[in-house]
Amino acid sequence: MTIRLPDADGTLRTYEPRAEPLALTPGGGLTSRTVFAAAHVVADPYADVTPDGPAAVDWDTTLAFRRHLWSHGLGVAEAMDTAQRGMGLDWAGAAELIRRSAAEARADGGRIACGVGTDQLTAPAPTLAEVRAAYEEQLALVEECGARAVLMASRALAATATTPDDYLDVYGHLLRQAAEPVILHWLGPVFDPALHGYWGASDLDAATNVLLEVVAAHPSKVDGVKISLLDAGREIALRRRLPDGVRCYTGDDFHYPELIAGDDQGFSHALLGVFDPLGPLAAQAVRALDTAGTADARDAGGTAGFRALLDPTVELSRHLFQAPTRFYKTGVVFLAWLAGHQDHFTMIGGLQSARSLPHLTRAYELADGLGLFPDPERAEDRTKDLLALYGVTQ
Repeated sequence: MTIRLPDADGTLRTYEPRAEPLALTPGGGLTSRTVFAAAHVVADPYADVTPDGPAAVDWDTTLAFRRHLWSHGLGVAEAMDTAQRGMGLDWAGAAELIRRSAAEARADGGRIACGVGTDQLTAPAPTLAEVRAAYEEQLALVEECGARAVLMASRALAATATTPDDYLDVYGHLLRQAAEPVILHWLGPVFDPALHGYWGASDLDAATNVLLEVVAAHPSKVDGVKISLLDAGREIALRRRLPDGVRCYTGDDFHYPELIAGDDQGFSHALLGVFDPLGPLAAQAVRALDTAGTADARDAGGTAGFRALLDPTVELSRHLFQAPTRFYKTGVVFLAWLAGHQDHFTMIGGLQSARSLPHLTRAYELADGLGLFPDPERAEDRTKDLLALYGVTQ
């Protein structure tokens, strides 16, 4: 069987789908790296909603996808930007997502970390006190649910803070009261333009120094730092400056294989949106490091097996996260539909329209080539259904 796919110039070409999926089986927890997949939410396609109204979530299917990730030994990073925080999912929806997912994690024995932000603020210019209070409200909820907190970069703080000292004050205040160590999250402007100049400096070297100052002042309260700048060299330089015991979590969806594999001076753990569609394959790759037989899991055999599995996925990841990067969620949900994790390609806020048909069909082609679809025929049929909606006949 073949399928006709559109190129960016409007021409159609013939593609022959893969006949068999990659053999990927569930397994226990990963040991050599701490790995979180930032998970998407599944919209309720039958809800009568508007693009700017409250999100309608299909809770059963959303939670089933988290169980899928846990079954492969991955942790779930909940209510992060992959779950459309600030792009369709408001704080009320995120709070319910955190409650439900944390309860599911307890029942399933899954690892979970949840995003803590300030997105309940609606005033255009909140005060620093209001930003602190918003963070506190969300931190309290996550802690009450028994999940690890991820202190997300805040648009409100970026708009309100005027100096690095404002960041030091806000983060210091939160870390002093945190019951358990948290993950600090630096999301770069490539993911969210509203976060330009975060940490009080447009210069990234200066911004890095402010972040490290926060960590150095409270090392026992920082589990790790998640870096999402799409700059491998900068991430490596930063992780080498972290205090002992503080993890570096890569959020770099362009260079993750080399960063997780590491070098003779260390490695990155992972908290990645691309591990939503790559979850089973990513887990299998990390198991090659787990079984390498050395404490740091960087011997040639383990690393070679890891890279052999994960390196070929980078082309798909770079495609999904191409500019404007913040719309990568559309491709992630599209692939979840093709893989059979949900019955429709509908997103909260109508975000399924954020990527073009050629972009989506190229994502299908790359994912199919990797063997990511448990049922390749179903993925092909669903892609043909989408093409038919756009007037493409087979």
